[in-house]
This record gives sequence, structure tokens and C-alpha cells, in this order.
Amino acid sequence: MTTPMAEERDLEFSVGQLTRVEGEGRLHLSVSRDGRVAAQLRIFEAPRYFEQLVVGRTPDEVLDIVARICGICPVAYQMSGVHAFESLAGVSVDPAVRGLRRLLYCGEWIESHALHIFLLHAPDFLGYPSALEMAADHRALVERGLRLKKLGNRLVAIVGGRPIHPVSVRVGGFYRVPTAAELAGIREELRSVLPEAVETVALVAALETPVADRDTRLVCLRHPDEYPMSDGRIVSSDGIDLAPGEWREAFREVQVPWSHALQARAADGVPYLLGPTARVVLASDQLHPTARTALEATGLTLEELRRNVFRSIVSRAVELVHAIAEAVDLLDAYERPARASVPWQPRAGVAAWATEAPRGLLFHRYELDDEGIVRAAQIVPPTSQNQAAIERDLELFAPAVVELPHAAATQRLEQLIRSYDPCISCATHFLDLTIERDR
Repeated sequence: MTTPMAEERDLEFSVGQLTRVEGEGRLHLSVSRDGRVAAQLRIFEAPRYFEQLVVGRTPDEVLDIVARICGICPVAYQMSGVHAFESLAGVSVDPAVRGLRRLLYCGEWIESHALHIFLLHAPDFLGYPSALEMAADHRALVERGLRLKKLGNRLVAIVGGRPIHPVSVRVGGFYRVPTAAELAGIREELRSVLPEAVETVALVAALETPVADRDTRLVCLRHPDEYPMSDGRIVSSDGIDLAPGEWREAFREVQVPWSHALQARAADGVPYLLGPTARVVLASDQLHPTARTALEATGLTLEELRRNVFRSIVSRAVELVHAIAEAVDLLDAYERPARASVPWQPRAGVAAWATEAPRGLLFHRYELDDEGIVRAAQIVPPTSQNQAAIERDLELFAPAVVELPHAAATQRLEQLIRSYDPCISCATHFLDLTIERDR
């Protein structure tokens, strides 16, 4: 509803809770008389205290706990944690175990990217309030999304023990590894849906996209031999280059008064962008050939992807192809490891690592005592790191839309926020919008 205020007062626009982003939040825009915009993405949910819940726990207990942080990307939390602990303990896992972990991560990327592309973000481009309404006219599209998401969840279940909050990952490997027979069926299913994923890249590249142009610092892992998931160095588009455990050397968390969630900045205070676009732009040469060909066929340049936040749906679709194609390759080459895990000894010190969640870089840091018990923890999820970039993009984009009717302006601003696929929490509703204008 639009509420005109007295001439000397601000004009406020507000919108009730909406769906299609995980979690609850509120957007507040202040528009000055000269047209300048200040954006605040207000995250008001109560803290969830996971960094305290893991204190006093063993590394393997931590892995079970952090998987509960998110129902969409639990694998990412486990992978950042297990790599951190293994790095400190000097553990080297069997190459086949490493491949299985990457396969598990592929499953998560598939289900998360499919959910966002087809069910959360596509309705914005096609003009529907939700995937349910969209299904009336685009039934095949919604069914494709559900089919791909279900397949990703099945892959996570086979490797991880269950589709949500998997339980098989442990320090040194897995509690149990699947047999070749258990993986055979899903290999053929993944192979059969690969053409649909490739077609999806072309479909989303052809969507009418709002005009948006901004420069941004990109940050992700980069590995010399593979597309970034669990290994590599933290790099940026402007020269940052760090080991995966050294995130705090170049980045810091800050508290802002309007949000219960910590934000993150680079050491120079500049916001930065994580996620599919950062990875595609900075590691395009490591994409699976099938994904790289699909991207090239769109005619879009890496610069176009980097500068227009609304094109992130294309980057996400390219990564969907990559995850499916790499999963097929991993399954084709799979040989069951001789042992599911290797022994290890706990030690005192700092365990830190970063991996690539579907939404971007996820950093974990743990301080362990002489018995290997966690005494302090820091978990920095991608959404908290992207929050400052979201606000900056809103400030840049809002002047082009705030004069539109309230519903249209709100839809455009939500569409921008959903381009980041933010995971505010495991809740289901998101945006309450307020716009203030000086008059």
C-alpha cells in the first residue's frame, strides 16, 4: 500500500511478507529530495547460536551439528568443517573418498540451483507471483525444476545417508561409502537429464532482463585443475589471493545497527560478490566442457554476466549443467574406496577452511584445545558476505524503479534481491519493503 504523507514528511511504502527466498527480512529504502537512495536489508530473525552450540564438541559432533544450519545447503557446512579439521590434523583422504565428497557437493548444487532457477527466480521473469501460478501456463518448466531438484536430493541421500542434513561425512572420510550398484541407477538418470539442463541455459539467457550495470569485486575459490567447490585458493577479480583458511587476512565481519546478521567487507571496506557469477567469471576455463559450450552458445560475455546482477540466473543454470555433467563423470569413474575413512589424531590449534556453497564462499574457523575439543568457532555464510553488495546494488538500481507504481517497484527490487538467492534462514518468507522519501 502507498501512504502519502504530509509535504514535510517522508513517504513510506510497505509490503507484507512474501515468499521465494529462504528466511525473513525487511527492506528499507530512504530516498532523499535529490534522489539519493540508502538501502538497508534488515534481517530481524533471532540469532541461532550455532557458533556457541559447537563449543565443547568434538570435530565429528560439529559436522553433525552444522549440517542443521541449512536444509538447502547442509553439505556446504559439512565440507567447510571437515576440510578445516582435516587440514589441522594433517589428514589425507583416499582420492576416491575425495571424489565422493565432490559428488556429494554436486548433488547439493543440483538441488539448490534447480530450486532457485525454476521455482524461486523464474516467476520474476515470466510475470507470476509464485511457481504455483506459473505452473498453470508453464507446467513443463515447473516439472523440470521439481524433477532436477528431486534428483539432486537423491544423489545427496545415496552418498550422504539422507537427502537433508546428511549424516555420512566424518573427519577422515565417510562412515559408509556407497557401492557401485547403489550409484548405477542415478548415473543413468543424471545422464538423461543433462540435455534438459543444457536447454535451460538457453532458456534463461533468452529471458527479458532488467537493465542494470555496475562494477563489482568478485570473490571465489580458484583451483588450477578443477572448477571450485572444496579446494583451491580464495581469489578476487582485483588481486586477492589467499589459502582457503586465510579468509580473515583480507575480509572482516561487521555489525550494522539494522540487522541481526553480521555483514562482511573486504579489509578496505568495499562490498564484494560471491556465488555462481563470481565462479563462472573467475573460473570459466575450469567449467565442464558441456557447461562451457552451453554458455558460449548464449552469446553472452563474461563481462555481461559480471555487470548485470539479473543475469545471475544464467550463471546458475551454467553451474547446474556443470554439476550434472561432472557428477556423471565421477560416477563413470567410481571405484569403491578400500576403506571409508582413515584414522586421525586430534590436536590443538586453529582449523579453518572455505568451500563454495551454491550461494558462494562459506568460511569456517575453529579453535581446538589439546584434546581436540572446540573452544571457539566462527562461521561466515555467503549471504552475510553478500548482504552489503545487495544493499549497494539496491541503491544503484532503486532510482530507476521507485517512481513506478508500488507493486511494480517492489517486484523489481525483490527480483534483484532474489538474483543473489539469499538464504536468510531456514524459514520460507522474506521481504517487507519500506520506502521513505524526503519531500
